[in-house]
Amino acid sequence: MKTEIIINVASNETRIAILEDETLVEILVERPEKERMVGDIYKGVVSAVLPGMQAAFIDIGQEKSAFLHVSDMVDSPEFLSMFDDDSEEEPPSKGRGGRFQVPIQDMLQKGQDILVQVTKEPISTKGPRVTSEISLAGRFIVLVPNGEKIGVSRKITNWEEKRRLKDLVREFKPSSHGIIIRTVAGGRGEKELLKDLKGLVRLWERIHKSAQKAKAPAIVHKEMGMTSSLIRDLFNDEVTRVVVDSKHEYGQITSYLKSVSPHLRERVALNKEKEPIFDVFGIENEIEKCYDRRVWLKGGGNIVIDHTEAMVVVDVNSAKNVGRDNEEDKALRVNIEAAREVARQVRLRDLGGIIVVDFIDMGISRNRRRVEEEFQGALRRDRSKTHVSQLSEFGVIQMTRQRVRPSLLYTFSEPCTHCGGLGRVQGRDTTVARIERWLRRSRAASLERRLTVRVHPNVYEYLTENKGERFKLMRKATRVWLSVESDPALALDDYRVYSRSRKTDVTEEVKT
Repeated sequence: MKTEIIINVASNETRIAILEDETLVEILVERPEKERMVGDIYKGVVSAVLPGMQAAFIDIGQEKSAFLHVSDMVDSPEFLSMFDDDSEEEPPSKGRGGRFQVPIQDMLQKGQDILVQVTKEPISTKGPRVTSEISLAGRFIVLVPNGEKIGVSRKITNWEEKRRLKDLVREFKPSSHGIIIRTVAGGRGEKELLKDLKGLVRLWERIHKSAQKAKAPAIVHKEMGMTSSLIRDLFNDEVTRVVVDSKHEYGQITSYLKSVSPHLRERVALNKEKEPIFDVFGIENEIEKCYDRRVWLKGGGNIVIDHTEAMVVVDVNSAKNVGRDNEEDKALRVNIEAAREVARQVRLRDLGGIIVVDFIDMGISRNRRRVEEEFQGALRRDRSKTHVSQLSEFGVIQMTRQRVRPSLLYTFSEPCTHCGGLGRVQGRDTTVARIERWLRRSRAASLERRLTVRVHPNVYEYLTENKGERFKLMRKATRVWLSVESDPALALDDYRVYSRSRKTDVTEEVKT
């Protein structure tokens, strides 16, 4: 598979696109006012301990306190056994369902200082999630201070290579430090691994000294920027090329690669085209489609993506997909195409948490298994951890995906100030009915009868069409000498009523 990384640097944001076989599969965005927090290390203060939740809130100097669960404490039994031969590249996130020998109230007290690292960005009304299990990622290894064990990435499948790397690292592993060997370390020698380790140990020593001197709450380590961390974590022999449109970033990348992977420098290119780099690669149009609720499939079907408070729901429809096949074959064809596209959209939009996909119903269990396998296969290249259930007899797949930051929808957009995120607004007929009720209450309260009502232009058109038939009926029913005016400044569901004699707004004088 051909993999390319395209980097666009502007004054107010940096965008990174990942292409697989010239198809956009991931887009990462970082802006100065919303720099990423994952990986940052803080010296915080315990602001509250919640025994019932086995969690604590930590003041790290941000707008919202950070959340620390007992499973993310260094002293938890889960942490002591988290590293084995099948460890992931990053320390795995902990569940909340296990039992722990040491309750959180016995480990933390309100007002206590604690060193924590951010594992999840603030999302919606929730603050960041943190862990006291500090880890520092390098090019080839991850250093875990206060750990002891050696782990190897699960993606290194050759057992002889795993054993070689563990034996190699064991010779120079410092005491009181755990080590995770990353996938990119495969085939590397002692010199490269030792150099990486020494750099991380020096970094930890600086962080430790800064933490001792700092007065909480304070940040003691800022994780490297999005571009640098992506090159460190993702740029390997499988990546065909990296193209960047900034001379400064180009210099930074090539300088870093010179010391860690010199053979990859020739795969980095500086874009010299006058046309914007994302236009050159056809990325800009694909990003615009990320706003769309409906995504069309090449075969004529479509998928509809809806965000709710608790989950993301994806509906698969046959839509324009018509043919001579029977219903079962058509459903299978659309579902297989949709399975690939849903997996791509999950990565592209960075959807997280609970995701439910409603495929077209199929009666044959063999076909359901094919769709399920197609979906799971398409998700294998996803860098985030996913767990996918079996396709049910109702055609529904439930899955969870690791959520580290808000999805792309929340990066590129803001909640609608009018509908509040509902996605729908009050109809014109409902607005007219509300106005009529206001007029009836006004008459019951013996207020004046000569009034002017101002409404949104769409409502004005609704009232005055067909020679103003609706407006005449309203005047007759309420017995008010009423005139109507169009006001573009008003929302579709809003209206204002004015007294003609006093020339003032009297809308609030009547309870609605």
